[in-house]
Amino acid sequence: MPRRLVSDIMTGDVHSLPGSASVLEAARLMKDCRIGAVVVVEEGRLEGIFTERDALCHVMAADLNPGGTALRDVMTADPRTVIPETKAVAALLTMRDAGFRHLPVVENGQVKGIISMRDFIGAEFQEVDERIEYAELLEADLR
Repeated sequence: MPRRLVSDIMTGDVHSLPGSASVLEAARLMKDCRIGAVVVVEEGRLEGIFTERDALCHVMAADLNPGGTALRDVMTADPRTVIPETKAVAALLTMRDAGFRHLPVVENGQVKGIISMRDFIGAEFQEVDERIEYAELLEADLR
């Protein structure tokens, strides 16, 4: 199987809101579009990402009012990103290591797309698992 790039799997239809938008607006957009994250963009530049996990951990668990809470106050600021030419396996490894399910794709400072865990195929998960297993074996040998 040829190795896919992020550009091969990314969703180019990125939903974004400004940091001043409320959590309620973001939640409604996510529900209506059946997506798990929105990017927070100011003046054309990525400022953050707001995910289902942010809603749960930073809003609901903190007992904040979704209609009165701005995204900029609860988003993940300065999220990790990849470029379209990144190998899909490398992006997946980044996501698994950091423990998140969505990753913005940025090129020349502009958001070009987003990838989520569901965009990957079994072979990519298998390759990441094999890399992790190999690294663990090497580490054990060095002890």
